[in-house]
Amino acid sequence: MESSSKPREGFSSGLAVFFAALGSAVGLGNIWKFPYLTGSNGGGAFLFVYFICILFVGIPVLLCEWYIGRRTRRNAIGAFETLKPGTPWKGIGFMGVLSAYLIMFYYTCVAGWVYFYCFKAFTGAFAAVTASSAGELFGQVIGVGTAGQSFFSKEVLSPIFWQVIVLCVVGTGISMGVRAGIERITKTLMPLLFILIIICDIRALTLPGAGQGIHFLFHVDFSKITPAVMLSALGLAFFKLSLAMGIMITYGSYFTEDVHMFKTAGKVALSDTLVSMLAGLAIFPTVFSFGMEPTAGPGLLFMTIPLVFSKMPLGTLLLAAFFLLTSFAATTALLSLMEVPVAFWSEEFNVSRKKATFLNCLFIGLVGITATLSVDSSSLLGGIKFFGDGFFDFYDHLSANIIMPLGGFLIAVFVGYFIKKDDIQYELSNHGTLCNESYISFFSFVVRYVSPALLIIIFLNTIGVIAF
Repeated sequence: MESSSKPREGFSSGLAVFFAALGSAVGLGNIWKFPYLTGSNGGGAFLFVYFICILFVGIPVLLCEWYIGRRTRRNAIGAFETLKPGTPWKGIGFMGVLSAYLIMFYYTCVAGWVYFYCFKAFTGAFAAVTASSAGELFGQVIGVGTAGQSFFSKEVLSPIFWQVIVLCVVGTGISMGVRAGIERITKTLMPLLFILIIICDIRALTLPGAGQGIHFLFHVDFSKITPAVMLSALGLAFFKLSLAMGIMITYGSYFTEDVHMFKTAGKVALSDTLVSMLAGLAIFPTVFSFGMEPTAGPGLLFMTIPLVFSKMPLGTLLLAAFFLLTSFAATTALLSLMEVPVAFWSEEFNVSRKKATFLNCLFIGLVGITATLSVDSSSLLGGIKFFGDGFFDFYDHLSANIIMPLGGFLIAVFVGYFIKKDDIQYELSNHGTLCNESYISFFSFVVRYVSPALLIIIFLNTIGVIAF
């Protein structure tokens, strides 16, 4: 590989760093997965466990990745080659890039569903929606019942069309560069996302019976805290901060020298959790108010939320706002994922950013079609299985359950045991300009002993070596 000699872009300020990192952390998981897991696993007790996991796993590994990125000013793979040239450690970088690809193969598919629903909401298509029609529409958008149909049928091409639209939007943003693209988009969309969530919250909390939804989300029931629930909180804390995907190493390489990484990491973790909680306050009071089942799973977002909003005053407007903010979350998360391979290609192979973006979008689109056409067993490619999973579930399982926990463990070990403590002290204190020795000492202890132990437990549990 040949590293590019072109000058590197970077974020313009600490505020830009915060919004970009938050834009990566905030995704579709905030809108549904986080509140759903919280509500079904002990409410406030689960939140307590989650915050502990953020402190001892999420933030330490996040700081490790930011250290690697800012110290080297390289992409996810080149960074390890700079720190330990000619060693196998750069394999961690390859694992991060592979994770980013695997996630984008299926995430662009789900984002396509969100874009489709956003379009439908703005055209008023849900004004007269019924329970049966909502279910039928969701089945159509994910390609249920298309097995045996021609690839060129409308039912097969429709979800692919929306996946392509997602790639065009994300590709356009990435091709504009770090400041004009990622920075400008995230600085615009993140405040708008907060505003739209708060609007939905205000309406949801004023509905009859909203108190049941609040109780469901926040009620503390320590009896539900089992080892399995603790592992769920640990895994969620790790994955929600976009760790072991190459993202935070890449973003760290764009940081300015004056960014206080400890404070920024705390703000990102807290803000990301706040977005998730606000999303829960928009969803659960609404669902309980209209007698829906709160533990119905991910399908609730697409099948019942349109039905619920259609029965409210100003429901069409609020539904459009809800899916607009969901599309914002999906877009900012995909921007960060796409930047990982684009930075690698443009720097290591010395190709232009626009060419790297185009080639990656083309590759992700071609492979991602297999995920789009395999969501359901009755989909066009639903009958093809890998270790019992279709393409969609296989990409998700391989990235989330295998590569990312192992990658996070190796990152913690690498920084904790193979980087000189003086180098860590120098970088995390902004070249000696910050008096944060106590933070660094705590970080060094956690990243050497606590984070690796917890992450190896996650990994061994997911591959079935141990079971809780």
